[in-house]
This record gives sequence, structure tokens and C-alpha cells, in this order.
Amino acid sequence: MSQILLDIAATNVAIWRYSLISEHYSMQQPTAPELEILKLLWQKQPLTARELHDELAPVLGWGYSSTRKTLERMGAKGFISCSSSGNKNTYTAMLDKMPTLAAYVQDFANRVFEIKEPLPVAMFANSKLVNASEMADLEKLLQQLAGTEQSAADKDR
Repeated sequence: MSQILLDIAATNVAIWRYSLISEHYSMQQPTAPELEILKLLWQKQPLTARELHDELAPVLGWGYSSTRKTLERMGAKGFISCSSSGNKNTYTAMLDKMPTLAAYVQDFANRVFEIKEPLPVAMFANSKLVNASEMADLEKLLQQLAGTEQSAADKDR
């Protein structure tokens, strides 16, 4: 019984966090460099600014001070959190991976290609970022986001 209650509570928290994130994304979305930082943090976290910079320098092509400034901005936006341990700051992603990716992809499809319907999840089958167990979550989130966008479009008419 207690496991069932824990599962229900976890589901409610996930739904609540998703609704907060989807509302947040209608206002603000990670930039391309911020998304690269988030992708690295989702793979392994926490990481220091130096660790993030060393791994992303070939991708982003910028200096360490730019990495630190971007981390500061991401913290101010609530995308990441910073914890101090001794003289090191470590960073952790505050945005959940699947809702963030779903919102980013659906927004891109809507703005660039004017696709309002849910995207087919099969297009992500060979993704290095999304594993097989996350595909069902991604599909559900894309359907919800497309439904939300369609509802908003209907209200605007």
C-alpha cells in the first residue's frame, strides 16, 4: 500500500513539474549553448565549471569566462543550481530532461515548420540523448504539448 501511495505521489509531482516547465517554456527556453550544457549535465552531474568547459570547449568554441557567465545566467533563469563545496562550485540541472527536450522540439517544429500536431516519436529512435525507456515519456509529452498549442490557437481565433 505504501508503495502505491509513493507511486501516486511521484506521478503527481511529475505532472506538477511538467505543468510548471511547460508554462515556463512558453516564456523562456534554453539557448543552443545552454542546451549543450544541460545535455552534458543530464549525462553526468554534478560537474564543476571547469569540467563543463573542458568537455564543451570543442563544441562551443569559447573561453572559460564565457562558460562561467553562461552558467551564471542559467542559474538566474532557474535552469541549473550551483552548490559550493570548499572552493569548488558544482552545477546540477534543475530542468528535467524529457519535458525540456519535448518542449524544445515541439516549439521548434511549430515555429520553423508550422507543425501543430504531435511529432512522431519514431524520428528520435536513433538519438544518442534519448534511450528506449524514455521514448514513451517523450511521446506523451509531445502529444500534450501539441494539444496545449492547439488549444491556445483555438482560443486566439
